[in-house]
Amino acid sequence: MPHARPARTPLPADALNRRIALLRATAEADPRVEGVLLYGSWTLGEADAHSDLDAYVYVREEDADAFDGREFVERLAPLKLAYTNMYGILAVVFDDLMRGEFHVEPAGPGIAEIATWLDQVHFPRPEAAVLLDRTGRLTAAARELAAFNPPEPVATAQQLTDELANWTLMLAHVQARGEHARAHNLLHAVIAPLQLKLCRLLRGSTAHWLTPSRALEADLPGADVERYATTTGSLFPEALRTAAANSWHWSRELAAEAADRWGTRLPLGLHEEIAEALSPTG
Repeated sequence: MPHARPARTPLPADALNRRIALLRATAEADPRVEGVLLYGSWTLGEADAHSDLDAYVYVREEDADAFDGREFVERLAPLKLAYTNMYGILAVVFDDLMRGEFHVEPAGPGIAEIATWLDQVHFPRPEAAVLLDRTGRLTAAARELAAFNPPEPVATAQQLTDELANWTLMLAHVQARGEHARAHNLLHAVIAPLQLKLCRLLRGSTAHWLTPSRALEADLPGADVERYATTTGSLFPEALRTAAANSWHWSRELAAEAADRWGTRLPLGLHEEIAEALSPTG
C-alpha cells in the first residue's frame, strides 16, 4: 500500500492565497494585461507553505515591448531578488522568501503556444489556473489541457527500458574513467527519473508523470521507495559504485516486470555486459 501522504504545512496566514488574489486584482487593474495563467502546485490543488507562485502574464501585443515585468510583479510584494533566469523567465524571491516565476509574453503568440503543451502540461482545474481572461481565448486553451492521457504502456515501457540501458552504460564508462562527479550526476539527474517513470507505469501511478519524484512517498508502495533509496549515493567512489550497481539491478527488475506484462524486448546479453561493466573489476 502507498505510504500515507505526509501532512502539509498550512499556508501561513494564507500567504499564497492572498498573493494570488492580489495578482488577480493587480492584473485586472492593468488594462495592458489580457490574461494570467497559473501553473504548478496551485493548479494541482497541492500548494502548501513551501510552494512557489508561477504564472504566465499575457500582455496585449501593442504594449508588450514597453511592459516592465519586474515592476508589475513588485506590486505584489517587495522583492529580495529578481532576474532573468537561464530559461529566459523572470525569477523572483519575495520579501517573505516565497519564490516566483513569471513568463511575460505577448498575448497572441503566447496563448497560441499553449496548444503545443499537450502531454507536457496538465491543468486538471482550468478554472483555478486562469486568473484573468479578458477575451475567452486563454480559458479555451487551458481547457484543452484539462484531460491527462496516461502514457501508452507498451511503447513507453520499451522506450524507458532502452533508455535505462543506454544511459547506465554511459554511467559505467564515465565511472571507469574516474569522472565520479559526472557519474553521480548521470545517476541522479538522468537515470533516476527514467526509473521512477517506469516504476510509476508499472504501478499505475501516473498522476505525477511529468515530475516523477513528486509525492513519491505517497504515490508508490514503500518497497519501491526503499529500492529507490538504495540507488542514491554520495560522490565517494565506493558509495557511488554501490548506488550505481543497485540502480542497474532495480532497472533490470523493472524492465523484466514490464516484459512479463507487456511483452517488451529485453537485450539480455547487453544487460549482463552492463552489469559486468559496473562491477569493481569490470
